[in-house]
Amino acid sequence: MEFFQCMSLKEAQHVIIESLKKHTIFSETVHLVDALGRIAAEDVMAKNDLPPFSRSTVDGFAVQSGDTFGASEAASSLFSIIGEVSMGEERQMEIFPGNAVAIPTGGMLPVGADAVVMVEHVEQPDSKNLLVLRMIAPGENVIEKGEDVQAGTTIIKQGQSIAPQHIGMLAACGYANISVYKKLEVGIISTGDELVGIEEPIKFGQIRDVNSYALGALLLEMGCAVTQMGIVKDSYENFFSVLSKAVDTYQLVLISGGSSVGARDYTVKAIDALGTPGVLIHGIAVKPGKPTIFGMTNDVPVFGLPGHPAAAMTVCKQLVKIAVRKLMGLEQNVEFFGIPACLARNVASAPGRDDFITVKLTKENGTYIASPILGKSGLIRIMAQADGTIHIPADKSGIYSGEIVEVMLDKQED
Repeated sequence: MEFFQCMSLKEAQHVIIESLKKHTIFSETVHLVDALGRIAAEDVMAKNDLPPFSRSTVDGFAVQSGDTFGASEAASSLFSIIGEVSMGEERQMEIFPGNAVAIPTGGMLPVGADAVVMVEHVEQPDSKNLLVLRMIAPGENVIEKGEDVQAGTTIIKQGQSIAPQHIGMLAACGYANISVYKKLEVGIISTGDELVGIEEPIKFGQIRDVNSYALGALLLEMGCAVTQMGIVKDSYENFFSVLSKAVDTYQLVLISGGSSVGARDYTVKAIDALGTPGVLIHGIAVKPGKPTIFGMTNDVPVFGLPGHPAAAMTVCKQLVKIAVRKLMGLEQNVEFFGIPACLARNVASAPGRDDFITVKLTKENGTYIASPILGKSGLIRIMAQADGTIHIPADKSGIYSGEIVEVMLDKQED
């Protein structure tokens, strides 16, 4: 096998995006209760104005605001109470100068009224008369028809991930179903004679399969449908058979292990044999994650990820995630969720290589402190203890203690 022909992280990201340009994304219709986290397959327009009628935002009395001019506690304005608005009624009331109508929060504003005076700012000498104790402005305590959303306005954009607030908006506009992209189906293959299942006893020289579970969880978090295809021992025939089935079944295939140069590495050979264009990336100038493989076999992207857990997770976040977003119809120019933090110690880096350093976050006097968790890429502890990652670009030779760094968070901080 040839030695690594490393390309930069940016070059690798570009190769992946270009390779997936012609990918077709299929859609399906789901009920609103199943739409959370799915990707909208088309723009969705508001069917009606929101609110569909002008309504009160408080409990009070609907009036014509001009009738309250000069009103105060010392010189109140007198109104005649001519009725009451009931919630959900279609009956449309109308008021004239000097009239007031009792109205609850959310009640439909009567015709002729342009404001609502709160109950705290009135006195009621009897059931027919009302004293207003302060001036109110036109539109006060009122939401006008269509003020929230006007009919025909785009409320969900194609390619947008549907969040809980979008579910509420869709419900308000009367959408029971929505067209979304189908979930990306991903197959994960673990390779290595040393691997055993998580429920099996460990013999000398064996380790449990960590990556298929860690990577699977990360892909589930991205919104994919994940299938673990089990552990494949280091036999080219077995590996080729499983990989062949995977590329026929799934839209994206991840191989954990089998990406380093070695006599028993069959990943490159199998990818090239299964279809064109074959292997496009074998090695990237990044730490951890140098021995990464990417290829296309008959329009199916295949990643060969390092066997070390921290390296595999880093590559998944920096490269696989790009492919996932492309295959799911999502925008690429979405910024990661990060926070600024003060670096606790110097961190060295080799120029010409992108480094990703896991960190632990603490808070001191209102400032986040990022403490690097240093160790080899095979240490699972590094993943488990980390709150996030900092990036040292290829054009830097390190970051000094006290510098402000951007931490890409693995989990939401309190």
